[in-house]
Amino acid sequence: MGIHRMWESYPELKEELADVLKLIESYIRVRDTAIQDKILAMIHSGGKMLRPAYSLLCAHIGPESERARPKAVAAALECLHMATLVHDDVIDKADTRHGQTTVHVDYGNKIAVYTGDYLLALAFSILSKYADSAPQINVRGFHADKILAGELAQLHGQFHTSVSVKRYFSQISGKTAQLFAVSCYAGALAGKADQKDAAQAWRIGYHIGMAFQIIDDLLDYQGSRQTLGKPVMSDIRQGIYTLPLIYAVKADPDSLRPYLNKDKKLDEVDIQVILTMIKQHDGIAKSMLIAEKFTQKALNELRQLPDGRYKITLERLTKSLLARKM
Repeated sequence: MGIHRMWESYPELKEELADVLKLIESYIRVRDTAIQDKILAMIHSGGKMLRPAYSLLCAHIGPESERARPKAVAAALECLHMATLVHDDVIDKADTRHGQTTVHVDYGNKIAVYTGDYLLALAFSILSKYADSAPQINVRGFHADKILAGELAQLHGQFHTSVSVKRYFSQISGKTAQLFAVSCYAGALAGKADQKDAAQAWRIGYHIGMAFQIIDDLLDYQGSRQTLGKPVMSDIRQGIYTLPLIYAVKADPDSLRPYLNKDKKLDEVDIQVILTMIKQHDGIAKSMLIAEKFTQKALNELRQLPDGRYKITLERLTKSLLARKM
């Protein structure tokens, strides 16, 4: 499948993202050919590759024109992202991703965990060849424990009705915004941007990541099984309570909590009643406004970066994420 069709509108990025995939592929060496083929299939399954795309764009912030290092950084970031997805699929018991069966379905949980670990190690292998010094790997503000903390907070919060906007923001800050932030920052460093501009890139990525996850969660209420690749309202079915529901619970806790207290016993009628109440209390509209605010924060920061064609692409891509349907 290769590069996602969204990049047809960004031909230069599409070409560089293809190079990133080739670079990752050149590093993959697994004795078990079945597992190696599975990893290669994952790489070419048509994921959006947003994090490496932002990293490649932010590499243009600095004066460096050579592109080997930015592509290597982008490749490492994609490996890191894929590692988290493999582990997530084990935890979530997800059967498919991008239309393919997940690793744990084909080979079991143990192999899936090892596959995720392998991809994580691969990220550092790629970086080590291109890093001149350790500080370039230890990028600002990135702590793997923050991603883990966000994922654990979501896991431990399953079916807990004491949800809040603050707790939700804390979760998505760790599990999504951190990696977007470090992608933009690492790209800026790879392009030899100064610390001020690199810090600006980090903030841009953080705001983009927050908006991206809110929209991702919104699609669970608005999409279809065909576009999402999973049942509509699957988060609520799993006890994951995101922003639209949180706003509805805040507005009318007495009506909604009896349904949420059913936990895994929710049926299709219950799901539709919950969705109706969410719409009645403007949960979806209010969440969209928050996503728009985070996007606007990113755009405001973006416009303060040094001039260049990359800024037009950055702005266009960021706005498009707000309007996406999948």
